[in-house]
Amino acid sequence: MTESHSSSATPDFTASSGRSAPHPAAASAEIADEARRHQLPPHVPQPRGPGLLILGILGVIALSFVLLFVVVYVISGIGTDAFAIGGVLAVVPLAVVFFAVRWIDRWEPEPRLAVVFAFLWGAGVAVLLALIVGAEIDNVINSLGGPGPGYAFFSAAIQAPIVEEAGKALGILVIFWVARRHFDGPVDGLVYGAWIAGGFAFTENILYFGSELLNVGDNSTGILQLFLIRGLMSPFAHVMFTACTGIALGFAVRSRSNARSVGVFAAGLGLAIALHALWNGALFFVNDFFGYYAIVQVPLFVIAIIIVVYLRRQEERMTFERLAEYANAGWFNQDEVPVLATSQGRRRALAWAAQHNKRATMKVYIQEATRLAFARQRIITGRDRIGAIADEAVLLGAIVEARHALTGERRP
Repeated sequence: MTESHSSSATPDFTASSGRSAPHPAAASAEIADEARRHQLPPHVPQPRGPGLLILGILGVIALSFVLLFVVVYVISGIGTDAFAIGGVLAVVPLAVVFFAVRWIDRWEPEPRLAVVFAFLWGAGVAVLLALIVGAEIDNVINSLGGPGPGYAFFSAAIQAPIVEEAGKALGILVIFWVARRHFDGPVDGLVYGAWIAGGFAFTENILYFGSELLNVGDNSTGILQLFLIRGLMSPFAHVMFTACTGIALGFAVRSRSNARSVGVFAAGLGLAIALHALWNGALFFVNDFFGYYAIVQVPLFVIAIIIVVYLRRQEERMTFERLAEYANAGWFNQDEVPVLATSQGRRRALAWAAQHNKRATMKVYIQEATRLAFARQRIITGRDRIGAIADEAVLLGAIVEARHALTGERRP
């Protein structure tokens, strides 16, 4: 890496944006000397308080009951056989989403409990909210004399995008409020939004596939065409919509202006609703769906990929910058920074660790070093400064112990 990794060179777009702050506290002479002599230490587990864990477990249990209720509702509508076949078909787009989001989340993985919470929110709560609001709107329309000629368009292009994206956005907000220390920027928001959207699409696909099976009977053409469109051509449709909200919240959380934060979040939610409305509403006006898909949706998907890659690279740059500050203060060997904070360096470190039967240990240590960089970033930006300072102290202690575990040296 070159000097372009200095914090002044990083644009104010991602987690690497920040304001000036004092440099990290200098390591003691003993620790600095040890860091100079050794590098690539393994991991020593960081002590954690039980509060967030208990809250997360209770949340997952509650959402599981909500999902169970939704499952019972869907089965009552389409039957057990259609639900089972629809579930098998819905696993395909879910698997595509799973591997894609897992790749996005590799640099600084989110807690598994939070990810499970996000998926259950999308598959259960967001679907239930959409069903409840949809039923209430139908009741109002029926009380006014029944649906008119434009009801189908209203339901698909206006009602569904607003209700569904609002329900998914609420889940992202809940995760932010409960697990704020694990919500550092737009990539985190993207990951949580993608998992919520993936869960929502999974349940929705089961309902669509199962209903189509009931309608077509023995004729498989309809279900194959539906699977082609929803399962293979658009597995990321909901993910793209809700990712706009998550990314926007990721930007908003770093702003010190509440009004600006609300505005950025609202803009992201508005964009999510607009893209959702475009996807649903276009079907009422285009005769050639595949042509529309190639001209409109494929370029949008390419743009989304470019944004994701850009955000990932910015997080890599931020990690390099923050760990370089710790290296300058004596906490790391200077050679460790490109090893711990670049994709190529991490691959070399893991290969080296595998030769010494320490691959799993090294993998966890890299994640902890990244968490240290993000804790430092929260200190710089003034977000959760007290909690971030406490996290920094614990993580620095773990780094010292980890180096001893790697080299076999014992603390005096």
